[in-house]
Amino acid sequence: MSEPAPPKKDADEPADEATEQTPVTTGASSVVRALENAGVEAAFGVQGGAIMPVYDALWHSDIHHVTMAHEQGAAHAADAFGVVRNEPGVCLATSGPGATNLVTGIADANMDSDGVLALTGQVPSEMVGSDAFQETDTIGVTTPITKHNYFAAEADSVGDTVGEAFALAGEGRPGPTLVDLPKDVTMDETDRQPGPAKTPKTTTPKTTPDKAAVADAARAIEAAERPLLLLGGGVIKADATDEARAFAREFGIPVVTTMPGIGSFPEDDDLCLSWAGMHGTGYANMAITHTDLLVAVGTRFDDRLTGGVDSFAPEAEVVHVDIDPAEISKNVHADYPVVGDAATTLDRLADEVATEPDAGEWREQCLTWKDEYPMDYATPEDEPLKPQFVVECLDEATSDRAVVTSGVGQHQMWAAQYWTFTEPRTWVSSHGLGTMGYGLPAAIGARLAAEDDQEVVCVDGDGSFLMTIQELSVAVREELDITVAVLNNEYIGMVRQWQDAFFEGRHMAAEYNWCPEFDKLAEAFGARGWRVDDYDEVADAIEEALAYDGPSVIDFHIDPRENVYPMVASGGANGKFALTEDQL
Repeated sequence: MSEPAPPKKDADEPADEATEQTPVTTGASSVVRALENAGVEAAFGVQGGAIMPVYDALWHSDIHHVTMAHEQGAAHAADAFGVVRNEPGVCLATSGPGATNLVTGIADANMDSDGVLALTGQVPSEMVGSDAFQETDTIGVTTPITKHNYFAAEADSVGDTVGEAFALAGEGRPGPTLVDLPKDVTMDETDRQPGPAKTPKTTTPKTTPDKAAVADAARAIEAAERPLLLLGGGVIKADATDEARAFAREFGIPVVTTMPGIGSFPEDDDLCLSWAGMHGTGYANMAITHTDLLVAVGTRFDDRLTGGVDSFAPEAEVVHVDIDPAEISKNVHADYPVVGDAATTLDRLADEVATEPDAGEWREQCLTWKDEYPMDYATPEDEPLKPQFVVECLDEATSDRAVVTSGVGQHQMWAAQYWTFTEPRTWVSSHGLGTMGYGLPAAIGARLAAEDDQEVVCVDGDGSFLMTIQELSVAVREELDITVAVLNNEYIGMVRQWQDAFFEGRHMAAEYNWCPEFDKLAEAFGARGWRVDDYDEVADAIEEALAYDGPSVIDFHIDPRENVYPMVASGGANGKFALTEDQL
């Protein structure tokens, strides 16, 4: 099997003297040298005419290039690689359709604040604007969905531009950057060595919070009777999970997470109420509804979390900690705004809070809600296989450090609800953009980024799996040990659930009973495949698939009528979650 990429070097660490580097002679070789200087070890892409000089330079590099079946898959794989490694992932594509095929993945990374560097080929500079073959205004197309993008102007500076773009993608609040590379720039001669990857001096984020803001937040925490810690994806991106766990435990504050924040706090801890929002746990949503002080760290208060903003945390003052000042009070008013790095700010808050809030009764109330709104489900013998059971069996069969990727839909919600996550960077999914098809290419990127002893499991749906199933050929070619569990209900399930609830059961374009037999299709790709219909087949199939040293697909045929609950109606109040359809 292919070995996962080893831990990267620090960007400023010199290259191993024993590794002989190819001299920089062209703009393309300068691009590749900039990636090497940044410690890049893997890149994902698809060849093409305008990007060909860069690929030719990669021929001479130790960077492991993974040729994907589609550029969208390359962007998702780079995204997931970066999530697991906590560094920007890299993807490449040619001009025109190559660049536009990256757009979905770039937009996905932008919504989830994931660091990705995209390198796109472009027609020669003198042909830009002439509607040349495979020309697209890539800068114009991607400006709204990137943290920053660059049009490379000359061979002498292109390497430094790429290094800057890589550094910027991971600096402060992460996000995607893009460098558009005209073919003449990458082919022109240069011997100029690019320097180490560095951000512009004008983009230094504020990492240390103001003392006064920390003191005000600390006084509010001390006085709270029903404090609640809300941990978002920014806690994981800031590598602040240790600080968040220590803070919650030191002061006895119950914890909820956002969906991107899953794994920031162990879900088997008594203080943890799991994740909140549209399909979050009843007890997490009850806690948000009744808290008197919400301490939110690294979250942008997405509508899938808040429901109706006017009814969100109605009894609470809000402490909002974020490294991006633009997020403070953007959606939810912050009574105590604190701009700074999550880890640094939580440490400063812990030092400043003098007394633990008197929240014993509140903690007992949170435990009571856990008992009142358990995440249980029925498994009648006369009904088909339940997806929740499959997810719990997968969780039980894997280690706490297993990486779980997913597509988008009902299967994503079941995976998030019924897998018990205890570690950061083990839940890799598409949150803000909600991109179906994310799961399989993400599993490829995650497998190359994860450590040898970490299993990688993709929980997918039949609709999502079909969107990027061609990437299974990549997993086979690269001999990647990943397991895909398809929760196959022969519907685009979340759409069907909404059609039943809000459109009088008219299943327009939602039935997917025309999908292929995924187990057989897996075998045709060169992977292993299983079909499972009954409860007594589940454990054996999972054991065999996990034991197989390569890509495997289990096609679980689940109950097509099963719905995802709890559910907060779009724009509704978190505390008015439905447990059945008739409550919507």
